[in-house]
Amino acid sequence: MTGSGFKDHFSGHAAAYADARPRYPDELFAWLASLTRCHDTAWDCGTGNGQAALGLAAYYAKIIATDPSREQIENAFSHERIRYRVMSAESPGIEPHSVDLVTVAQALHWFDRPAFYAQVRQVLKPRGAIAAWCYGLCTITPEIDASVRDFYAGETGPYWPPERALIDGAYRSIEFPFEEILPPAFHLEQCWTLTRFLAYLRTWSAVQKFISRNGRDPVNGLVLELETRWGDPDAVKMVRWPLHIRAGMIAG
Repeated sequence: MTGSGFKDHFSGHAAAYADARPRYPDELFAWLASLTRCHDTAWDCGTGNGQAALGLAAYYAKIIATDPSREQIENAFSHERIRYRVMSAESPGIEPHSVDLVTVAQALHWFDRPAFYAQVRQVLKPRGAIAAWCYGLCTITPEIDASVRDFYAGETGPYWPPERALIDGAYRSIEFPFEEILPPAFHLEQCWTLTRFLAYLRTWSAVQKFISRNGRDPVNGLVLELETRWGDPDAVKMVRWPLHIRAGMIAG
């Protein structure tokens, strides 16, 4: 998410993205709030639809939520404590030493990280905290999971951007030059019907790129197989994603 080098994989379906993505657990935001002594200001960078910013609003007086995609910002969740800005991760226009917590939800792999980390050091207060997280493939049942894995690596595999490999590696290979904190285990959990799950699959950047290149929706070819393995399409199933978190502090 650099200024001129911003790779926009989501603006074209920003409204669908906001509606169909899973929600982060409340316990995650309670833990994040426990990392900072003050709770005046948080910066949610690469905010997208503002989902993480909304979770932070229960704990911080003001949330600065930035994203270089105007379309994403226009479709973001509104809240009186959230101030949305169309700004890049590397040039957010935030006052030095004014932020208690920086968060990055499912976006750190897009950034010019050295430039972003320099901004983090500039805007955070002493002993301020940063947390970045991602989630990869979900689990539902072994049979459904096998279909989704085949779809992920097979038909849509060539359409994933190279940065996706950092998510597949659970962010462990990403450089993280902070005083690191070991997080608890967190998961996203959603109870979805098949229709809702298919809507989620259609928000994948690789699916959108496939549609753009080929003029057809690859998810349609997966529907019959998933219907067979799901059973009643109106049946609600638990969809679960593990969160992979890198968290740390600014010394001082």
